[in-house]
Amino acid sequence: MGIKILGIDIGSTQICAVMVEHDPRSNNSVKIIGMGTIKSQGLKKGSITNIELASNSIKSVVSDVVRVAGTKFDKVIVSISGKDAKNIDCKDVINIPEKEVTIKQIERAISSAEYKVKIPHDYEILHTLPYNFKVDEQDNIEDPLGMNGTRLEVQAHIIAVQKSAITNLRKAIEKAGLKADNIVLSGYASAISTLNEDEKSLGTVLIDLGGSSCDMVIHSGNSIRFNDFLPVGSLNITTDISTVLHTPPAVAEEVKIKYGTLKAKSNELIVLPDLGDENSSREVDISVIINVIYMRVEEALMILATMLSKSGYKDYASAGIVLTGGMAKLEGLKELATAIFDNMPVRIAKPREFESSIDVFKDPSNSCAIGLCLYGAGYFTPYEIDSERKLRYKDEIVLKPNPFVSIKEFDDNMEKSGLSANSNSYDELKSEPKTKVELDLKIDDISDKGDLKSNSDLDRVNPISKFVNYLKNLF
Repeated sequence: MGIKILGIDIGSTQICAVMVEHDPRSNNSVKIIGMGTIKSQGLKKGSITNIELASNSIKSVVSDVVRVAGTKFDKVIVSISGKDAKNIDCKDVINIPEKEVTIKQIERAISSAEYKVKIPHDYEILHTLPYNFKVDEQDNIEDPLGMNGTRLEVQAHIIAVQKSAITNLRKAIEKAGLKADNIVLSGYASAISTLNEDEKSLGTVLIDLGGSSCDMVIHSGNSIRFNDFLPVGSLNITTDISTVLHTPPAVAEEVKIKYGTLKAKSNELIVLPDLGDENSSREVDISVIINVIYMRVEEALMILATMLSKSGYKDYASAGIVLTGGMAKLEGLKELATAIFDNMPVRIAKPREFESSIDVFKDPSNSCAIGLCLYGAGYFTPYEIDSERKLRYKDEIVLKPNPFVSIKEFDDNMEKSGLSANSNSYDELKSEPKTKVELDLKIDDISDKGDLKSNSDLDRVNPISKFVNYLKNLF
C-alpha cells in the first residue's frame, strides 16, 4: 500500500481537495483516488476572514474526498495565497572539511544563507529554494551532492509570508480536525503540476488565474525566482456582468460560464431577470456580455504584464507564459495574452496526467490541488527548506513506506522487538517525512539518551534498542 496524500487548495471562491496514492517503490507512481470541491466561506481575496466558516468548508470538502476515496489519508498538504508573500534572495559560503559535499553540508549552507538576511519580524519563512550552487570555482552546479571541493556556496530564493496569515490558516485547518504536514505557496504548487522540464530549465512565467486572485511565479532552472499576486480573478467578471446588466450575481455567474468567451459572436439575444425584481426581465445582446468579459480580462492581463516587466525577471522567461486556473478556460485567452505579453509564447496548461479513477486533468482549476499532492509525493525542487523548517531533497528516504521496508514488515519487526505501536518512541520513528539523515540523527538521539556505545550494548538493553539496531543495520 502506498502513502495517501491529501492536497487542499484553499481558494477564495472554492476549496478543492484531491487525494492521491503514492507508491515510491513502484517508479514513484501516483494515482488519484478522490476529489471534491465546495464553495468557499470565510475567505476573501486570498485571506481567511472567518476561521469558523473556513474550517467548516474545509471539513466538509475533506469528508467528501474521504468518502469518494474510501480510505483515510496519511499526509496533508495545504496551499496558501501569495497575497502576503515577500521575495528575498540570499547567499552564503561554507567550508567543506571532509572535502566531499554531503546532505548535511548542503543543509548547513542553505541555513547559513537564511541566517545572513533579515526577515521582517512579522513574517515567517515558507520556502527556501536554492537556485545555484558553487563548489570552489565551479559555478552553476545543479546538484553538488558527492562533489569534491573545499568550499560550497549557495544562492537561494526565500518566500516569506505574514505570520498572521500562516497562523490563521493553521487554526482553520486544526479546527477542521486536520494537521498540515506542509504549507505550500499556491503558485508553486500550480507550477509543479503544469510545468515540464524544458520550461523549468529555460525559464517560465506561470500564472494561475483563480476565482478572486491571480498568482504569478517565475521559475528558472531549479527554483522559483520571483512570485507576485494580483487580487483580481474570474469573480470580478461575474460582478461586472451583474453590475453592467443589472442582473443577480447568481445569474451573472451562469451567463459567464455559458457564454464565457473572448471571441466575437453573431448577434443573439438572451433574456435576463432584473436585479431586485424577479418578475421583471429584459433582452440583452450576447456581444455586450462578451465585451464586459473582454475588458476585465484585458485589464487583468495588462496589469500582470506590467508586474512581470517591473519584476526584473522577464528575461529569465525564455519559454514564455503558462496560464492555468479556472479563468484559463476562457475561449480566446491565448491569443489575447500573446498580444499583451509582447508576443511571448503562451500555453494554456492543464495538470499533468496520472493514473486516475476520476477525470480531473481536463480542468485547469485543479492545477493547484494536484500540485499539492505531487509536492507531498516528492515532486519539489532538488533541495528545499520547507514550511516545517526541514530539508527536503530528491531521492529522500521515507519510513512510510520506503523501498526497503514495507509497512507490514515494519510493523512486524516492531512487534518482534516487543515495542507497542502505541508507544511514543514508535510514533517518533514512524512519523513522516523522514530523510535518511533525520533517521540517523533520530537513532543517534536514542542511543545518546541511553548512553549506548555499541551494538552489543544495544542488544542487552530493551526492545526499543533492538529495533534501533535493526534500523542501523538496514541502512
